Amino acid sequence: MVRLTRLNGSEIWLNPMLIESVEATPDSVITLSNGHKYLVQEKPSAIEQIVTAFYRRIGLVAAQAGKGVDR
Repeated sequence: MVRLTRLNGSEIWLNPMLIESVEATPDSVITLSNGHKYLVQEKPSAIEQIVTAFYRRIGLVAAQAGKGVDR
């Protein structure tokens, strides 16, 4: 789970594996695979960093871009 901040300042914990899309409209809108939408204060680039850090912590993304990938 990753912690994000709703527009009213309260915390929301989301499962990043369910994130289908992130839009800047200008607020960030996160759409989950179940169709639920959440408005959060974090910018899409910050959400990307938070989600990538989560994937690294659980071992789904290598620490360096391209590590272990033949190009």
